[in-house]
Amino acid sequence: MTYLSRVRINPLRAASRTLLANPRALHGAVMAGIPDASPDDRVLWRLDGDHPRRPMLLALTPTKPDWTHIVEQAGWPDADGEHYAVRDYHPLLAQLATGREFAFRLTASPVQNTSTPDKSSPHRTKTAADLHHRSFRVPHRTAAQQLTWFLERTPRWGFDIPPARTDTPAPGLEPDTADTQPAREVRITDRNRHSFSKPGSRTPVTLTTATFEGRLRITDPHLFQTSLLAGIGPSKAYGCGLLTLAPLSPREA
Repeated sequence: MTYLSRVRINPLRAASRTLLANPRALHGAVMAGIPDASPDDRVLWRLDGDHPRRPMLLALTPTKPDWTHIVEQAGWPDADGEHYAVRDYHPLLAQLATGREFAFRLTASPVQNTSTPDKSSPHRTKTAADLHHRSFRVPHRTAAQQLTWFLERTPRWGFDIPPARTDTPAPGLEPDTADTQPAREVRITDRNRHSFSKPGSRTPVTLTTATFEGRLRITDPHLFQTSLLAGIGPSKAYGCGLLTLAPLSPREA
């Protein structure tokens, strides 16, 4: 069984500030909620900050989780209302079909592999000299590059993005391609850069993310299901790759 969870976070608590600032710490909290978690289990999660006073943690887990520890440490344990919700994911998977459209949200880490990064850090330069690296994984930094990264890869994920029903993108947000492409039903709603440390390493981990929202159309249900369950792009342990779906509004349908 696979389950999709939603957990309310109280950003004013001390433990919450640690979790919200450090993707590695939040990953640890997510894994602590899964009984008998195996290193081979694919666990996806995402932190949504639409409401600045009530961030929401979403997690996709291969077994039914218990988020009591997060509520007690970083939520509102004595308040009214639903502290977290856990739903069976299979009813959604049963709806997947070629041509079916959904509203979606995805936080991903758009990257490229290159042997000649534009800006090489001292650590990267030393690593290349010591280990004779042929390529590096470097983040796309501009919104246009990030949008192009996303649109170029949707076929391999089992979906496409329909043409936009609105005006063309604002200057600077067009896909970074040589050919003129029609505007698509996708936008970047958030962009972030995180830096945090890992035990045993003096080199901090730097994570660049972009959140994509819009409308998608399924082209290959099998590939699409794999993308939902396995995640999209790199840095999945740090809150990237979870693609979530919602029914289209009457205006979008």
